[in-house]
Amino acid sequence: MEFRPYIPPEKSLPEYTVKAFFLGVLLSIVMGAANAYLGMYAGMTVSASIPAAVISMAILFAFKDRNILENNMVQTAST
Repeated sequence: MEFRPYIPPEKSLPEYTVKAFFLGVLLSIVMGAANAYLGMYAGMTVSASIPAAVISMAILFAFKDRNILENNMVQTAST
């Protein structure tokens, strides 16, 4: 079985865009505040990686020119 990457090497997709930057900053503020509140209220925190990935996918789905690399950047920034 031959390995085929999801995005071929000859295709150039933008990864670091303005919308991805602002969405990553916004989600990092929201996830940080939620973790701080949960840590003070319940005494434990949760990993923000999976909720950030799901929320960024849902928000980026509204844009026409979205791609998986932008979602990866937003999830990494917000985590």
